[in-house]
Formats: sequence, structure tokens, C-alpha cells
Amino acid sequence: MKTERTLPMLLVVVAAVAGAPAIALATPQGDAARADIHKTLGFVPGFIKLVPELALPGAWMDMKGLQLNPATALPGKVKELVGLAVSAQIPCEYCIYAHTEFAKLNGATDAEIGEAVVMGALTRRWSTVANGLQIDEAKFRADIAQVIANLKKGAGGAGAPTKPMAVTDGKTALDDAKQAFGVVPEFLRRYPQEGLAGAWTEMRDVEMNPSTAIPGKYKSLIGLAVASQIPCKFCVVADTEFAKLEGASDRELSEAVAMAGLTRHWSTIINGRQVDKAAFKKDITRLVAAARKHMAAAQQQQSTPPMTATATATR
Repeated sequence: MKTERTLPMLLVVVAAVAGAPAIALATPQGDAARADIHKTLGFVPGFIKLVPELALPGAWMDMKGLQLNPATALPGKVKELVGLAVSAQIPCEYCIYAHTEFAKLNGATDAEIGEAVVMGALTRRWSTVANGLQIDEAKFRADIAQVIANLKKGAGGAGAPTKPMAVTDGKTALDDAKQAFGVVPEFLRRYPQEGLAGAWTEMRDVEMNPSTAIPGKYKSLIGLAVASQIPCKFCVVADTEFAKLEGASDRELSEAVAMAGLTRHWSTIINGRQVDKAAFKKDITRLVAAARKHMAAAQQQQSTPPMTATATATR
């Protein structure tokens, strides 16, 4: 009787297995990618092992060619700060940890790390305001164009930058914005007066301040990267124009946007595959330690003077 009861269930299980899709086998392209990953990083991190076989070659080529490439238009530190700002507002705990550690590896200070995160927060705030209030896009574009024109010739057309006003309430915030931009964009005028003083002051003192830890061009590129993956057309328009005003090239604009896409891509895979967080952090720590060791060895080699002919002869 026990055998009779078990047999139908066994048949169900066998039928389910027979009808299940075949597990993807290793491919020459996947093997080549894993070999290159091991050669480049020293090992194959656990989260990369969870990438589907057919996706791995392209995913790795993109990461290696953009994020890990020292010859891109954007410095490594800036690319990692972009990744941090994007991951902070997804939010993705994995990516926040990785990009913070990679940014530090590339020389980022605590001030730069904090500022990148705040830029992500500011972009998210004003994206929420512009979209939630259904700001007219044509009017927004016209406002930004006027702001850019005014900034090119000095705030309000006055020639030289003016000293920020003391902002204590909504009215003084609008007055200060008018002085800074030469015009008050609609998204500022429609912001609740009770909170405008603080919202404007934070944007002015961080995003518009030329004396912060991160240069203006890179702050705008960070804003563009965050805006492009929200996505927020208003912020994309504004941050693109502000970045250009600060001297950003088309290549730098493209790389910032691509880094945002790359961060979103890996965040989706890592979260979707439910990567073990402790193991992930261990892998990142291992990567950073190996990179620091390699950098130290390279610096030591550069600082060692070449052997002279006399020294060579005496050996």
C-alpha cells in the first residue's frame, strides 16, 4: 500500500523534471569571459557567477570597458561617485557598499562621498516636485534656457556673481533665486512657501556652490546620471545644460548616463538573484585589497630608479 501511494507522486516529480527547461551549460564565450574576469580581478566574484551564461560575456565587457577602464573621459573616482549617487536613491545596499569602497580606492574623500549622495537626494527631490506638480515641459525648458543665458553673462545679466542673500522665509528664498538665476523657474515658485527657504538654501549651498568638494561639472553629471534612470525628463534637461555650462563634453555626458545604466543593470541582477550580502561584501573587500596591493606595487616600481651601467657591472 505504501508503494502504491508513493508511485503517483514519484510520477508527478519525474514528469515535472522532464518538462523543466534545461540548465544552461557553459559556453566557449562564457568560459572566455570567466577566464578574463579571473585574469583581471584575480578571482571570479560570487555575484558574477550568478549571471546567466548568455548574458555574462556582454555584461563583463561593458563593466570592464566602462567602469574599470582608466582611459575613459571621466576619472575613475567620478564614475564611482556617479554609481554611488545612483545606487543610494534606488536604493541598493549592495551597490552603495561597492561604489563607496571603489570611490575610496580611487581617492574619494568622505566629503566627496557625502556630497555625491546629497546630489542624488537633491535630484530626487526636484524630480518629485517637477513631476508631481505637472510643470509644463515647454515652460520648464524655456526657464532653464533663460537661466543658462543669464548665468553665461552673470546672474541676472549683471556681469559678476552676486553675494547670496540671507534666506529666512519663502519670500527671501525667491528673491535670492531671482538674484542667482535672473528669473525664478516655475518649480521654485510653486514649491510650498513653508519649506522653500530650506529647500532653496540646500540646493544653492551644495549644487550651485563653486567651492564644494566636487567640482560643478561633476555635480551636474552626477545629477544627470541620477535623473536619467529615475527617469526625469525635467532634470535630464536641466542637468545636461548645467553640465555643458561647466564645460562637460558630449563624451562625459554619455559616460555619466552609461554609468547610471550600468549601476542599475548590476543592481537588478544582484538583488534579483538574492546574492548573499555577507559574501558580497567579502568579495568587494577582497577586490579592493587586491587593487590596493597592485597600486602599491606599481608605485614602488615607478619610484625605484633605473639601474645605472656602473651598478649593473658591479653585480
